Parts: sequence; C-alpha cells; structure tokens
Amino acid sequence: MSGKISASMMCSNLVDLKETLRIFEEEGVEYLHIDMMDGTFVPNFGLGVDYIRGLRELTSIPLDMHLMIKDPEYKFQWIGIKETDVVSIHYESTFQVQRALDYLQPFGCKRFLAINPATPVYVLEEVMDYIDGINLLMVNPGFAGQKIVPSTLKKAEKVIQLLYDMHHENITVEVDGNITYENAAILKNLGAELFVAGSSSLFKGKVSQYRNNIIRLREVLS
Repeated sequence: MSGKISASMMCSNLVDLKETLRIFEEEGVEYLHIDMMDGTFVPNFGLGVDYIRGLRELTSIPLDMHLMIKDPEYKFQWIGIKETDVVSIHYESTFQVQRALDYLQPFGCKRFLAINPATPVYVLEEVMDYIDGINLLMVNPGFAGQKIVPSTLKKAEKVIQLLYDMHHENITVEVDGNITYENAAILKNLGAELFVAGSSSLFKGKVSQYRNNIIRLREVLS
C-alpha cells in the first residue's frame, strides 16, 4: 500500500498559497496538515481558526489537524471539524484522554492520538478502541525545521509491532517531523502510512519545485 501525504501548511508561504494549493490538488495530495498551537501546551503559536476557515474556501482537500493545545475537548466546537478530516490530540494535553476522544466522536472525523518522542508506547494500549490512528511525533512539537529524534525510528517499530500484537492493524500510523525522503523510506518500510511532509521534503525550494518534490516523495512512498 502506498503512503499518503499530509502537507504541512505551517511551512507554506502565504504569498504563494493559491498556487501551492493548485499544485497539491493536481498532484492528489491527500491532506493538508494544520498545526494548531496555543503557546501553552507547546512554546509557540500556530495556525488558528480563521486560517482554517479561509483555507476551506480555497480548497476541498481534507484537513489533518494536529491540536497542540491544552484541554482540546473544550475547543472542538470552535474549529469547524468536518467528517473528512483527521484530528490529532496529544496524550498529555488533557487529564481525561479517553473522554476527549469521546467528545471528538460526534464530528465523524478520524480520531488520532499524538504521542511525543518521550511519551511511553504503553499509553496507547487502553485507547486503541477509541482511535483511528496514531500521530507519532519524530521531533518535539512546536517548531518546524527540527532534526529527527534518533530514538523515534526505533519507537515507530515498537508502535507498529504493538498494533500487530494487539490485533489493531487497522489503526493508521502517521509520522510527523523531519520527514526527509530518506526518513520517509525507512518509516514506510516499517509500516507507517501517513507522512507529514514539510520543509525537509515537500516545501524545499520555491513553489515551482513543489510538484517535483511531490513526485519524488510519491516514488519513495510507493
């Protein structure tokens, strides 16, 4: 099965946004990755509700929303979540992660649990019946352009093995952070299915290069 691309819009130049989206639509990019940050859960501010609303007017590509925000279950109503979207919440972002996942269910979206590089793999065991996917952070969240935390490659292998051992092979593994062509190839071979592509691959160079970047990434993920 070929891997899917989720384009990290935090890395996009707003000046070229319409041209960027046109290329993504023509090349069949599956998702637009939206990093929402509140300055509390992570030390940065990210893309917000108004950005999402504007993006919806420009394209029909589904959104892959990565909520790096505290107590996300009380903020879902603000965001305008659609059934076609993926929504990731962090294990550490709420005291009641299972309840937060329940609050997300009525929106009909795919529910992902995001785990940081140092989050133990075992936290996944009790929530597998409530999630459609795992967003495995390969860097500590908050800033684009970081280098991969080396231990996360081994961790990806552990997560995928855990899914097999617990008979949850249907759960999607998304990888996010420093997804170079080389790292994408390694993670695809391990079993990852959804790849957040940012400044390390898809958004390298000028907008005129994005199409070739997508083609190269498709070759790696095929």
